[in-house]
Formats: sequence, C-alpha cells, structure tokens
Amino acid sequence: MGSIEVRNPLLSKKLKRTETRLLIIDDNQIRFNQIRDLLTSSEHVVHATLLDDLQNFEKQLHHTWDLVIFGRAYDLKYEQALSLIRLSNQPNLPMILLKPEDYQADQYAAYVRKGIYDILNLEYPDRFYLGLLRALSLSRLVLTQQHLMEELETAQTHAQSLVQESNKAFAVIQEGIHVQANPEYLALFGLKDEDEIVGLPLLDLLQPKDLNDFKLRFKKISQGQFDLGRFEINSLNNQVSIPNPLKIEFLPSTDEEDALQITIDTETSTSAQTTSATADAQNPNSYQLINRTITQQPSDINALVLFSLTSCPDSIFEGDWDTFKNYFGTIKEFLKEQTHVPLFKMSSGIYVGLFQAESKAKLESKLIGLSSLKKPQLLSINQTSYPLNLRIGYTLLDSEIRDEKHFEQFIASAYKTALPENQPTPSLVLDAPLDIPSIELQHPEVKAAASSPEATLLRALQQSLDRGEIHLKYQQLYDKQDTNLYTYEVTSGFIYENAWKDLAGLRELAEDPELSIKLDRWILVESCKQLHNFITQYPEAKLIVNLNKAVLLHDRTFPEFISKLITIVRSKLKHPLILQFSEEDISQNISDAQKHIAQLRQFGAEVSLRDFGNTIYSESMLRQLDVNCLTLHQNLTKMLQAEKTTQELQEKLSSFQEIKPGEIMLRDLNDMTLFANAWNVDARFIQGDYFQKKLDHLIDVQDQ
Repeated sequence: MGSIEVRNPLLSKKLKRTETRLLIIDDNQIRFNQIRDLLTSSEHVVHATLLDDLQNFEKQLHHTWDLVIFGRAYDLKYEQALSLIRLSNQPNLPMILLKPEDYQADQYAAYVRKGIYDILNLEYPDRFYLGLLRALSLSRLVLTQQHLMEELETAQTHAQSLVQESNKAFAVIQEGIHVQANPEYLALFGLKDEDEIVGLPLLDLLQPKDLNDFKLRFKKISQGQFDLGRFEINSLNNQVSIPNPLKIEFLPSTDEEDALQITIDTETSTSAQTTSATADAQNPNSYQLINRTITQQPSDINALVLFSLTSCPDSIFEGDWDTFKNYFGTIKEFLKEQTHVPLFKMSSGIYVGLFQAESKAKLESKLIGLSSLKKPQLLSINQTSYPLNLRIGYTLLDSEIRDEKHFEQFIASAYKTALPENQPTPSLVLDAPLDIPSIELQHPEVKAAASSPEATLLRALQQSLDRGEIHLKYQQLYDKQDTNLYTYEVTSGFIYENAWKDLAGLRELAEDPELSIKLDRWILVESCKQLHNFITQYPEAKLIVNLNKAVLLHDRTFPEFISKLITIVRSKLKHPLILQFSEEDISQNISDAQKHIAQLRQFGAEVSLRDFGNTIYSESMLRQLDVNCLTLHQNLTKMLQAEKTTQELQEKLSSFQEIKPGEIMLRDLNDMTLFANAWNVDARFIQGDYFQKKLDHLIDVQDQ
C-alpha cells in the first residue's frame, strides 16, 4: 500500500501569497529580527514595524495590520494596547503576547478573557511559528469576510440595478415556483393581483416554445451557472402583452439564498425612467440595506425603531442653509451616538434603527431604555443650541422585508406602536416618589427672594421636575481588571433658556434644600428604574449616582429610602448602588457627614467622593470618612498630559491608597492620549468621551 501524507491546511502556501503585516511592540531589536526571520525563512513576504512607545502605536493604528505582537515596552502596557485596539478601526485585530517573565500556565485563561489571542514563547521556534500561523489565519478570515460582504453588497446593488433599469418585469422563483412578482411582471402576463401568481410554476407562465432547451438551461442556472442566465425565448402564452422573443435574465435572489430572480425586459421605459431607476439602484432602498445588515449580523430577534420629529423649531426654517442642513444631519449623529445600532435614513429627520437581541426579554429591555430619548433634547450647531423633540415607535421584524410595500407596512406599524414601558413594581410606587411625606429638614434654610434670578431658575427647575423632564446621563466606566464591566456614573441636568444646566453642585440648589432633596430622590428612583430594566441584559450592572448634600445631611429617612430602592432593583449584586457626593460639600459638614455616611453603609449603600484630591484637606477627609470609592478632580486628570506630572499623580494616588485602600476613578478622559496615559497610574476605573460619551440611557459600548 502506498503512504498518504496528511498535511495541515494551515501549512499550505495560501498565507504566503499575500504580504504579512506585523506590528511588533518591543524594546528588543533582536526579538524583532527573530520573528521577522522566522517568517521570511518559511517564504513569507513580511512587512514588520517595531515600536515601543505609546505615541507611535497610536499613529500606526490608523493603518491596516494582520497581527499585533506585544513583547515589552517602556510606557505601553499590553492591557493599554488591547483597549486602544478595541477602539480603533480594527477592533478584532488579534494580539499575540510574547511570554512574560513571570507568566504561570494557570494564568492563560485570564489573559485570553482580557482579549489576548494567544501567548507564545520565542524559545520554541516551531511552536511559535505554528501559533503565529493560527492567528494569521484568523486575521485573514476576518478580513476576507469583510471583503466578501462588501462584494456581495456591490453584486446585490448591481442585480437590483438590472431589475429596476427600464422598468423591467421581475419575479422571484423558488424551486421552479413563483413566490413574488412586481406589477410589471403581472401586467406582462395579463394578471391583476400577486395572489394569482404565487404558487404558479414558472413553466406554466412562460410556456417556452423550445421546452427542452429551456429546462436544460434552467437546471444549470439553478446550480449557479449564471453566465447562462441571459437569453431569449419564444413564448406560447397568448396572454403575453409584448411581442416575442422575450428577453430574459436570471439572477441570484437578494432575498432568499436558494431562490432565483427572473427579469424580463418590457422595453417600455422612457429615458427619464431609466435614469431614475439607475440612480435608485446606486442608492439601494432602506429595506434592502436592512435585509443586508441582518444577513451580515444574523439574529432571531429583530425590531425596527422609527425616530421622527414631533416638531421642528421655526429658527431652523428662518436661518441660513447651513443651519437647516446641519440640523437634520446632526439628528442622525445624535441617534447614532445614543443607540449604537445601524441607522437608515427614510427622509429628512426620519430614521429607522435596527435593534437585535438574543431573546425577546432582552430586546424589550433595550426598547424600554429608549424612552428617555423622548424627553426634549438639545442639538448644538455652530455653537448654538436648538431644541429636538422626537417621536419614537417600534415594530417587531418577524420576516424578511419583501419589497417597498411590505416595508411601508412595517413603518406604519412602528409609527403607531409606542415603546414598551417598565412594569410597575409592587413593593414601591416608583411613579410618585415626590409624594412620600417623609422629607424632614433638620435645618431649614431661607429660600431665595421670589424675584431673584436664583428663584427664577429654581422655579424652572421645579416645573421641569414636575413634568418629568430632568435628564439623567449615563456614562460607562472602563475597568482595567475586566471584572466590573457594567458600572455607570449617573449625572443629571435640565434645559433652561435653551442651554444645559448640570445639577451636580448647582449653587442655587443650596437656597432650597427641600427641592434639592425631592430632586435627588427623583433622580435615584428614575435611575433605579433604568437599572432594574437594564439588568435583564446585564445582571452585574451597577450605578454611581451623583447627589447633592441636602439629601445626605437633612433627609432623616434617606437611609430607609435607599434600602427600599436596593430591594426593588432586584440585583444579584450586594451593592448595586454607589452614592456619590462632592468633596467640597462633605468637607464643610464633616462631623454630620460621618454619621450619615455610616448609616447609609449600614442600609446597604456604598459611598463615593467626587472631585476629590485637589485640596490640602483631601487626605484628612479620607482618614475620617468611611467611603468605598474616589472620583478624582478634573485638575488631577489634566496631570496625565505630561510624563512628569503623570508621575506626580501616581505619587498622590499611592498616598491615598496608603491612608485607605479603595477604588479610584479618573474621569474626563476625552482623547486618546489621556485615556492611554491613565494606564500608567493606579486608578482602576477610567472614564471619558474617548471610551463612551454621556448617554440618555444605559447601553454597553463594548457589545456594539
């Protein structure tokens, strides 16, 4: 018997036919040479770049790479590199870690969970080479899939162009049977309604004169030989409304994988119709784009959400063209930022979003969260604010969208169907938190004079609260340890005189502690509603809620209120709520704050200080207060802009941790440099616009 050589396909020459692009992070030129030589000696064409600093890494991420290999770098950690890759244009780019000196085998799973593709040891060249090939193979598959989807979209656009061009009659055929037809196709064969043709065999309608030739050709076309798809037939059907021969073309269906699309040139279109159809084909209809998106991102549970304007400010129509144009363009940017889902333009100011989930419960949770976007919003255009008022509805997408008419039915359903709402919780009347008669002031303060600007602002705030138009903003934290992925900070504000007013530390609230307490209770209840809904998707979610001092110092029943809130959230976490107060507010009332914070801890809440660390009293306060977390002052964040001050910041953080170990958060990391440099100090949580902006509802930016 002859021998059969079993060869791993991974070792074929396919990966060698294209240049391998490697981005290698290391401070050792020798290791770089080893990796490059290992590949070139196996006949790979290699383009490799070596760097060991953050700045060059940021620049190189703008280019396309096959693999990133991380060895050792002066100011760049592998976790830091992973986070920057995830936020780049190649979020799925595999990164290989060269075996660290202190690596233990039982750490492998932890490295992989953090995002490392594999850990390889250069001391074993053969194993290293095979591991590199596996990673390279995955990278190429991802890039190939991306290119194929782009080509498929181009082919489908071309197919649609052929269909629409000259008003051709077309129908969809499945296993030789009609399943769909357009009006031109029906008219061509003397039919009035699509119901007359669905289920009718193609041969019964076409009645080709040369039956055997047609059957042979149709069989080959059904097997994928579309180069035979364009031909002419003479039909014996006397109902056909145009002279023989019929010019026929078969194409793959854009709707069903095992279906065919037949087009017949009716030769009745005008040049204007042809031009219009061709333009439409170059810009596929929204429903076609939605179908293609679902093909690329399959899901059993899909919904279309319709975003439309309830009103438009007169100033938009009275202003210049740029303002008008930018207003409607900014709407899409706002929706894209708030939803992180594919959006499809219907017309000016009207968009459809595709929402997908693993279950109906999770989809409903996503839809409930969108309700906050129905509050009055602001759009900023050329440093001027304009109001935005949205109407939002949805419909479940329970089948593929067949055509424009079918799509219109879905849109009509979405327009009249309101978003689902949170189910009422029996253990607490969440919809009326302001009626609880337990707000007792220990030290009532004199309110502002009725005619003062402060009083005017407070009246507007009270009215906004009464209407439920206070905005809650949620911003996700990045956990360097990759364990608490779903922690969100809650801030609040309202729209006053067409401008945004942040409520945390609003000076005027000190004039009305009762309003301040009512406001903070409302914020807590509404944010806990969001959390209760969100844990359907992410059971480990928790909130850091920013509050003012009055609710801590003057509300006698606040601890019991917090205990009840924690109960009704129904989180599996022991501490789903962290209450965050200003360092300045607490420092002015240190003895009272000590007592009240201790009570809150007893009733199940954790406590944090915000804007911390920027005064000479910070360390003294930390010694006196039983707090779990610290959110650093913005001035400390700015220290990350330079290497020297970054080191000074680290020294500050070390002194805080020596006084009282706890979790530290750096906020306002709004560009890549600040975000990346935050990895060089011992702050576990980092947050800012570079990772996720402040949004009106809870979503996980890492899952989009």
